[in-house]
Parts: sequence; C-alpha cells; structure tokens
Amino acid sequence: MADRGTRQGAGKSAGKSGGKPAGWAVAKKAGRPTSRTASGKPSAKPARPVKKAAVAAKAPAPVVEKQNDEFIAGRQAVSEALKGGRSVNKIWMAAGQRNPALEELRYKAKEAGIVVQEVTSDRLEALVPDLRHQGVVASVAPVRYWELDEVLELAAEGPEAGFLVILDGLEDPQNVGAILRSADASGVHGVLLPKRRSCPLSGAVARASAGAVEHVPVAHIGNVVQTIETLKKAGYWVVGADADGTTSLFSADLTGPVALVIGSEGYGLSRLVKESCDYLVRIPMKGKVGSLNASVASALMMYEVVRRRDAVAGDDA
Repeated sequence: MADRGTRQGAGKSAGKSGGKPAGWAVAKKAGRPTSRTASGKPSAKPARPVKKAAVAAKAPAPVVEKQNDEFIAGRQAVSEALKGGRSVNKIWMAAGQRNPALEELRYKAKEAGIVVQEVTSDRLEALVPDLRHQGVVASVAPVRYWELDEVLELAAEGPEAGFLVILDGLEDPQNVGAILRSADASGVHGVLLPKRRSCPLSGAVARASAGAVEHVPVAHIGNVVQTIETLKKAGYWVVGADADGTTSLFSADLTGPVALVIGSEGYGLSRLVKESCDYLVRIPMKGKVGSLNASVASALMMYEVVRRRDAVAGDDA
C-alpha cells in the first residue's frame, strides 16, 4: 500500500307516434302506451316511473401535485423533512386519529404554513400504495443531490478527517435507506451514489432511513473508478468491503481521511472498483453464513471508523 503522506478532504330526438290511433301516447323512456278511458282519451294516470340504475361509487380522483414532487410517508420521515427544511407542498393525515406524534406534526406544519388535510386511510393508501403511511403522507420536493466538490469542501471544513461512503451498484431502497441512517449516526460527511445502477432517493428510501435522507449529503457521481481516483488525489484512503479481503476490518488503519466502498447486495464490488481501492477489508465471520447484508456490513465498517478515531482522540464516550 503506497503512502500518500498527508491525505486530507471532504399521465334523439324522441321517436314520433307515426300512424298510431288518437289517444295513444308513447310513454317517455318506458316504451309503452298509457291506459285509455272509455271516451278514447288518454288517462290522466301518470306512466309508471322508471327506476334509475344504481350508480357505482367512484374512486377518489387522483391527487395532482406540483410537477416533479414526490410522496414520503410515515411519522419519522415527514417529521425529519420538516426539521431538515425540505420544501413540503402539502400534508395529508388520517381523519379521526389523535396520536400525539401526529398532533405534533400538525402543529409543526401549521407553524410552517403548510396545508394539512384530513382524509380517509383508503385515501392515504391510494397516495402511497407501496409504503406504510402510519396516518401521514406528505408531498415534497425531490431531495437535492450534492456535487462531489461540495461534499469535499464540507468535509474539509470540519475538525475531523474526511469520512465518505461510496455505494457501488446498490439498488435496494431498504438497504440504501438503512445505510443513510447509519451514515448520519456515525458522522459521515457524505454518501456518493452513482447515477447508473443505483437506487434513487425515493419515498421508500426516506422511510427506511428514518428521515436521515434529509440530513446526510448525497452526491450523484458518474464513474465510480474515476471518482475513487479523484478522492485519492484529495488525500483519501479508499477502503473496499470484500469477503476475500486480505486485511481484517479490525486491524485496518481507518484514522485518516477515508472513503468506504460498499458493493451491491448480490455481486459485491465490481472488478475494476476492487482494483482501484487502496486495500480491501473483510469482516471476520465466525458462523456458517458467508456474508452479511450490505447495510449491516456498512454499519459495522462505519462504526469501526468511529471507534478508531475516538480511541486516537482519547474519547471513550
């Protein structure tokens, strides 16, 4: 492993009676003559009313929001969106629910001047059919992606060495959300997400992250290998997670500026990405299973960085 010295960073008319005898009239809609009196005049008795067919109840009209808006659901996700200053267009809440957490959300939304509408649970499910809403759904502006240079500048401003996470081909929103949650908790300066073969920051990611998506800078990057080379020039050591890594996670040097690279759920790191890393680390496995879930492995790696840095700083808290 080469020594780079002091790496630093961060969509009709009605029918006519014709030749019918006088006194007969065609009843409208019924299609039959009225009864006739002995004098030949039509009876004053009105025609039998026609029963109207029952009209099936219509489904609620789809909600039309501002172009490019997206939906997030769940108390924590909506709360963090309000706290993080994300642009919230409107909030829908389940009618009749007086949960303390929902009441707090209602109060925060009122303070921010956001419209809150009470609707049925069926309406909420129609808005977010693939998410558990917990009685609240919000229409929000898309998450802003950072530029890589912005993330590096942010990391350079802090008192600690740069700490980044690169996701190589992760497409599962649950894993991406969980990684963002761990990244926020462990003080990561930014998560780098490729524009191709990766999961967008959707409502599912926001919910899985428990709202951390509102606080962790996420940068869209192009080629992962090129990004790694850029980080090396900025002074970062790039450490990949791989089951065949030659170095144990618990003996690797993680105290300087570091970028952890996490591979996809099924295939791990791509070959070129592996070759571009400064070194590959493995997580010791003592049982029968050969690997960990991507979000679990990344959480272990992030907190090993925290543990090492705290030990060097003499912080046992």
